[in-house]
Amino acid sequence: MSDTLPHIDAEQLHPIDVEALIGPNDPRHAPRILVLYGSLRERSYSRLVAEEAGRLLRWLGCEVRTFNPSGLPLPDDAEADHPKVAELRELAQWSEGMVWVSPERHGAMTGIMKTQIDWIPLSLGGVRPTQGKTLAVMEVSGGSQSFNAVNQMRILGRWMRMLTLPNQSSVPKAFNEFDEDGRMHASPLYQRIVDVCEELVKFTWLTRGRVGYLVDRYSERVESAEAVSKRVNQRTHQAD
Repeated sequence: MSDTLPHIDAEQLHPIDVEALIGPNDPRHAPRILVLYGSLRERSYSRLVAEEAGRLLRWLGCEVRTFNPSGLPLPDDAEADHPKVAELRELAQWSEGMVWVSPERHGAMTGIMKTQIDWIPLSLGGVRPTQGKTLAVMEVSGGSQSFNAVNQMRILGRWMRMLTLPNQSSVPKAFNEFDEDGRMHASPLYQRIVDVCEELVKFTWLTRGRVGYLVDRYSERVESAEAVSKRVNQRTHQAD
């Protein structure tokens, strides 16, 4: 897959000014971004958008991995050690940000997209694999422009405790937006995908070094304090 960007104005797509976004003690490795797409068709427009996003994210300095959902079982129809489930969960833990790209089918995200999200648990071995990570949402449709899929993915992103970007992309009549080689034509729709990717990288640099503080919650601190108090009091009573 070529990483060329033929429709980019090189003078206007700027490298990320990392120093404007991070503190002196923040991590400086390339942001790790996981891309998910929601169709298994041979010519899948959600996959083509995902590939365009991957090219842009790599140009912007990210390490990008894309999960192929082919072979992923339905939730609860296999054990968590199924190879595709294990692969997806390892990628979710590895990532510091995500891109979700779904077709809109029957007015909603696809079952393939939802299956991937459902296999990523809220908690895994005491670690929340999505909490505090950045998320960009995009959709493609065969008809007029719609936002049903991205709106649903926003709800899921919030449920997964992710930092979902204000910006988003919706590509209507996607069959008109790509050439025979699967590359997206130059258009305002392509420019919006560039905008979303640029924003995702900026927000990932800005927040990942502060995630521990950003997701620190009063209710959990109280719960933790109560657990410690209970354990200490139990030991005291045993000593008596």
